[in-house]
Amino acid sequence: MEINFVRIDDRLIHGQVATVWVKESKCNRIFVCSDEVSKDTLRKTLLLKVAPPGVKAYVLPIDKALEVYKNPKYDSFKALILSPKPEDILRLIQGGMKIKSVNLGGMCFKTGRTQISSAVSLGQEDIDALKKINELGIELELRKIATDSKVDVMSKIKDL
Repeated sequence: MEINFVRIDDRLIHGQVATVWVKESKCNRIFVCSDEVSKDTLRKTLLLKVAPPGVKAYVLPIDKALEVYKNPKYDSFKALILSPKPEDILRLIQGGMKIKSVNLGGMCFKTGRTQISSAVSLGQEDIDALKKINELGIELELRKIATDSKVDVMSKIKDL
């Protein structure tokens, strides 16, 4: 499996992802990788229905996503990986998924979180996971939409 794009966005598959990021990444598969989302039958069903035409979507727990990634049967897949939180992406990387860059696209504000852009708010567990991802030499960039300029995530969280 070729990883074409990795995005952290708690909305997962939505209009911007389905219309712009899919084309931008030239993917033929969308993988929502999250233990939490994979257990939520309603959310999972809705996500599978909103994939754009011609692109198959999957909602998988982290361990299953890693099995699929490592299976040569799926070598023709060009994947867009989506997850609602950085911890899931860190687990994918630690499990052997080769990721070069991670895009932070949307993480809603909640009490106890720090807003680092108009679309991204982070809790301490998110910050800790992002710092670990950065230590592994993986680019962390902040862009809500594809036409935005990339912003280095570490410049936004270095003092947090």
